[in-house]
Amino acid sequence: MKLIAPDYYKDFKCIAGACRHSCCIGWEIDVDPDTLAYYHTVEGPLAERLQKGIDESADPPHFILGAYERCPFLNREGLCDLILGLGEGSLCQICRDHPRFRSFLSDRTEIGLGLCCEAAGELILKRSERTVLVELEDDDGDQLLHEADRSMLDWRRELTEMAQDRSRSIEDRAEDILETAQISLEGRSLAEWAEIYLELERLEGSWTDRLCELRDIDLQDASELDTPEWEIAFEQLLVYFLYRHLPGALDDGDYEGRAAFAVLSYRIIRALCRVHAVLHGSITLDDLVEIARQYSAEVEYSDENCGILLDALFEA
Repeated sequence: MKLIAPDYYKDFKCIAGACRHSCCIGWEIDVDPDTLAYYHTVEGPLAERLQKGIDESADPPHFILGAYERCPFLNREGLCDLILGLGEGSLCQICRDHPRFRSFLSDRTEIGLGLCCEAAGELILKRSERTVLVELEDDDGDQLLHEADRSMLDWRRELTEMAQDRSRSIEDRAEDILETAQISLEGRSLAEWAEIYLELERLEGSWTDRLCELRDIDLQDASELDTPEWEIAFEQLLVYFLYRHLPGALDDGDYEGRAAFAVLSYRIIRALCRVHAVLHGSITLDDLVEIARQYSAEVEYSDENCGILLDALFEA
């Protein structure tokens, strides 16, 4: 079995207490059975806190969030008391994995970093090199790549090459992907798409504010988004969505819809950047990282929200 990842994956590092949007706040954190069994063996000062801090009657068991929806083991410095007291090996599976995501194919596992993490967003969206996939591990197993997996990989490779063709504008590249998928986004205005996003389950009030601004503001071209720096940043964004979401077609067969979803996600984030530039007079890549972080947390981490958007693409 192989382990495949984008070439930037190995450079990721959690910024812990420096993180402005801790993954230990606002998320219900499930505790897997193996880790829960380990927690039952812990002795000393953390034993009682573990006993009080986990709702074991729930299915699945999870940490009981405290004030401001903070994990009970997140201290005032933004650090994890479990890591400080027991080491990183003490974390439950979700905490060890975040912000990583995985796609499982017949001869490989693909791993990536989710944009809901600001450190991952910085790493992905501020790099200038074209993203390439690399092999991190290979156990020399005899697994064979199934034909369905091969077809998906070939399809994604074709679309990724379109997305990375820097001889064309990023908007022309996005349109090429839509034409290849034979799906158009022209049936709805940005304001209409904003209405659809407003109907989804939402977490942050500031995300709702952004969508309302997108719905209500008559956008003009933001020239600062047409520079080579921004073209490359949006390329990284589009390639990220293709890499993360196209493997899902192996489960539902929606190759075209998932390609269009990648373009829709890029265009909504680009439009939100334009709104930010209109309202604030300027826009930076740091702003893009924050907008992409919100989009990822609000949309990508909800299967229901993704499903509604995929359905909407065929209703336009």
